[in-house]
Parts: sequence; C-alpha cells; structure tokens
Amino acid sequence: MQKNLPRTIYLFIVMLVSVCLTSFSWAPQARANTKLTRGAASASAQAASSAARIGGCTVFPANNIWNYDISNLPVAANSANYIKSMGLSGQLHSYFGSTGNGYGFQGMPYVTVPAIQPYVPIQFYYQSDPGPYPIPPHVPIEGGRHNYKNNNDRHVLVMDKGTCKLYEMWRAFPLANGGWYAGSGAVWDLASNHLRPLNWTSADAAGLPILPGLARYNEDASGVIMHALRVTTTHSQCTFLWPARHYASKSCNPNLPPMGLRLRLKASVDISSFPPDVQVILTALKHYGMFVADNSPDSWDLSGAPDPRWNNNDLALLRNITGADFEAVDESALQLYPNSGAVNPAYLHPTSVQQGNGQQSAQLAAFSRLISPLSALDLWRRRYRHA
Repeated sequence: MQKNLPRTIYLFIVMLVSVCLTSFSWAPQARANTKLTRGAASASAQAASSAARIGGCTVFPANNIWNYDISNLPVAANSANYIKSMGLSGQLHSYFGSTGNGYGFQGMPYVTVPAIQPYVPIQFYYQSDPGPYPIPPHVPIEGGRHNYKNNNDRHVLVMDKGTCKLYEMWRAFPLANGGWYAGSGAVWDLASNHLRPLNWTSADAAGLPILPGLARYNEDASGVIMHALRVTTTHSQCTFLWPARHYASKSCNPNLPPMGLRLRLKASVDISSFPPDVQVILTALKHYGMFVADNSPDSWDLSGAPDPRWNNNDLALLRNITGADFEAVDESALQLYPNSGAVNPAYLHPTSVQQGNGQQSAQLAAFSRLISPLSALDLWRRRYRHA
C-alpha cells in the first residue's frame, strides 16, 4: 500500500497539470480575423468535438473525420489547380430548398424509422451491403417517386432510430412485391468509424455516406452546423483520398479533384452581409468544409435535405460565393488507420469555432498535445514500469 501511494500521487499531479494546460486551448487559432457572425458566435459556444444528432442518434463518433474542424489544416499542394478545374468563377449553389421540380422537393430527402420497421428484400446491381433494409412503403425518393429520368439519382436514405444504422440506396426503384431494386446500397453503423471496403462505392460515387453531409434545416435553425457538407463536381480524377473509398472517372489528370477532396471556404471571405441562415452554412464551410463526393452536371452543387421552412431567397445568395473563395486542404495527417474514419488523437484537442485573433506558436500547440491525459498515463507507466 505504501509503495503504491507515491504512484497515485504522481499520477494525480500529472493529470491535474494536464487538465490545467489543455483548458487554455493552446491549439493553433484561425489564420485571419473575420467579423463575428451569428453562425460563428453560436458555434463558439459549443465544443468543437460535438457530433450531429438525428433521431436521437449521434452521426458518427465525435472523433470521426466528418466532425473534425479543419480550419487550421494546411492548404493542399495542388489546391490552386483543383479549384481552377472546378471553376474559379463557378457559383456555389444549394441543391436543396423549399420548392420542387414538379416531382418533389429539391434536395436529398431522408426519413427516420423505429426499430419495429419491417425489413424488405433488396436487389442490388453491385458492391452493396445485402438486404433486407427497413424501407417504409412510401419513403421519399430524391427527385420524386415518379421521376424516372436518367439524370435523377433516386437516392433513398433511411435511418433506423432503434439501431442507429443508416441505410442508403442509389437508383432505387420499388418493386410490385414490396421489395426494391437499386444500383448500389450501403449500411452505415453511426456509432462506428468503420469505412467501406477499399475500392467499393456506396450510394455515392466516393464510397462515402450521404446523410452526414447534408445541410439540414433544424441544424441551421439552431445556429450551428458542426460537420462537413457534401459537394459535387463536373469532372473528377481517377483516384480518391481518405476517407473516400472509390472513384468515378476515367481521367487521371492530376489537376482534377479526386473523390474525398475536402474543400474549405477561405477565412478571409467576409460573410457578415449574408442573412443569418446563410451565415450558418458559410461558417460551417470555413470550419468543417465539404467533401467532393460525386460527379454532376454542375460543380459547386452543395447538398442538403429539402424542407418547406428553407428560405429560397436566402439560399439563392449562396451564388455570391464563387470557386475562387475556396481552397483544398491537406488532411492526410489526420488519418489514424486506413480503414477507419477516426482522427489521429494527437489532433483532437478542441478549438473554438469562432474565428481567432492571430496564430499561437506551434511549439505551444505541440506541448499541449504532449501533456494530455493519455500522455500523462504514458508518463506514469514509463516512470514506474521498473518499480
């Protein structure tokens, strides 16, 4: 007992120092000053590690790459060429809103279902998680249930609130027997960081989930979106970047954006003149960015879920943001394991979503990462391993 007492005291002191040091938020701050907006102010009041919730389920663990603030990551080496290929003068526009195309609301609809939702058989074309899936009979389909045009991806997104699993299908068509036929489908455990099998698609070309990347009205109305969004491009490269698992291009031009590329709205872009609901979206793009996830007729198509409460006039103002306002980031250092979406713990210290004043020294940030609770435990183990 007397021998263990010094160890306990030592561990307590180191852990206490660790908590004090990390509470000062020594992580590097934003690169430039911007006027504080409603979106930024609301976001700064919450921990940056918080994960979005849908139907009572957390959308991936807090340490998942979708939920990571990328505002301090370095710019990718080929960023200028990626942006140029997508269109410097191209306008950001919302692929969601409160009105439809004659078939249904514009955007990616989704539904949540209870644990008792009956499962139905699914037939897939390729690279899919096998059925059955808990698809309700009148589930909304992207583009409208009766829109059979070839350019309509007909995505179906269903989240089971009982299991916190997400079921997504691409080119989904209901069958007379109550089942479905789809081009591809994927099941996501929202409590897990596990990725798709290597080189596998999902319901999206990049092999990524769709629902986590949607702008949703309830989130926007709360004043903060704390996850990456989804964007499409007209032309992409025949490769992909973590956490993407699949590409959809025959061109290997290195200046085209690869699937999984993460784009960030530049910190220098003044968003103070936009309406509050648009400021929330633009603040998210500064801090969480957007993943290139699919090819489409237009670049800079920002994805969201339809909702009659969206203000289409406000959303139309997103077109004042152009490709030149974005940059590609290098998030390769965040990868912990190739088959996991978990972020390297060394980079998980929370940073304020509010824009900062200048940049703290890299030495302080590194020291803060070193003296963390996990590091404290490691120090204790090394100190007493021969005792």
